[in-house]
Amino acid sequence: MVVAMGALLFVGLLAMGCVLALAWTLRLAWARLAGRPVTPWMRVDPRGAWGTATRSTARWTAHAAGTARAGTARLREVADVTDVQVREVR
Repeated sequence: MVVAMGALLFVGLLAMGCVLALAWTLRLAWARLAGRPVTPWMRVDPRGAWGTATRSTARWTAHAAGTARAGTARLREVADVTDVQVREVR
């Protein structure tokens, strides 16, 4: 029973892949007959991804700006440590 279900799933996925390949081939053939370049179905714009990444950081950057003063005060205290021995870099 499980093998039959796996085979059915495989055949279904194979059929969907064949339909997609056929659609892609027909689209390519039509573009060549019409003398037009084949345009992609989904365009990838790197600027769009950059904008999404910078907009998503606006939520937590604004919150962190209020706590920045406390963080810098802590760093000043750590900078006052005097018992560190300098080692030679090998």
